[in-house]
Amino acid sequence: MKIGFMNNPSASVYDEIVSFGEFQSDFLDLTIEGPKALDLDVDRVRDLLDQYDLSVVGHTDPCLPYAYPVSGIRKACFEELQRCAKIFSALGATIMNIHPCYACPPNAKHDLVKLNIDALKPIARMAKSFGLTLVYENFTAPFDSVSTYEALLSEIPDLAVHLDFGHANMGRDSGETFCKCFKGSIKHVHFSDNRSTADHHMPIGVGNIDWKEAVSALKSIGYDGTITLEVFCNDRTVLFQYLEVSRKYVLELWKQVR
Repeated sequence: MKIGFMNNPSASVYDEIVSFGEFQSDFLDLTIEGPKALDLDVDRVRDLLDQYDLSVVGHTDPCLPYAYPVSGIRKACFEELQRCAKIFSALGATIMNIHPCYACPPNAKHDLVKLNIDALKPIARMAKSFGLTLVYENFTAPFDSVSTYEALLSEIPDLAVHLDFGHANMGRDSGETFCKCFKGSIKHVHFSDNRSTADHHMPIGVGNIDWKEAVSALKSIGYDGTITLEVFCNDRTVLFQYLEVSRKYVLELWKQVR
């Protein structure tokens, strides 16, 4: 199991790599989004990653309206995701994340899952052509349930699951339920805490998620992949203290839980 962290897109991506490298992160969850992590010098990023022996998981802009039923919008979003895929592939990544798209005309909300499926098919094929597995991150309804994910995975063979336990704590089905149902399909994981009412991104152990159960669920399916501690803090002077406490807690649980 590897524990990593995500760069803050409001900060210099190069400074973020140095910070997490010195923090001895196992990998970088590299998000490509504005305002300061949109256009990257790939060679410079690669050199810094190599300097700190960091691998990469690809994370894309959560606000891209890639499933909106207007061909020009879909085309522009596809091209942006393809640009991201090229960067991730050039950096040696094998995983590329994508979020549910909630953008649609008001009268088409009942077709939201179908719109996502239709748009995701070519995106997943494109990602595969770059040696990347496209992983779909659970969030709010209708993309918070096992039944929706069963429909997605049955229609898109190249799609896998990105399980966010913080999001699952706000949704219909728990992270543990996702683990039971998608044993071989979970390829990347996010940990952050909350109190079920919002996506707080608090340090691990601060909210009401049962982390012993979460770790137990992952270990029960033999998960040994990447876990991003997606803890947010506006004050950089204490951010790494929160991250260190969270990392130690997860590592201790990983040793204790059978």
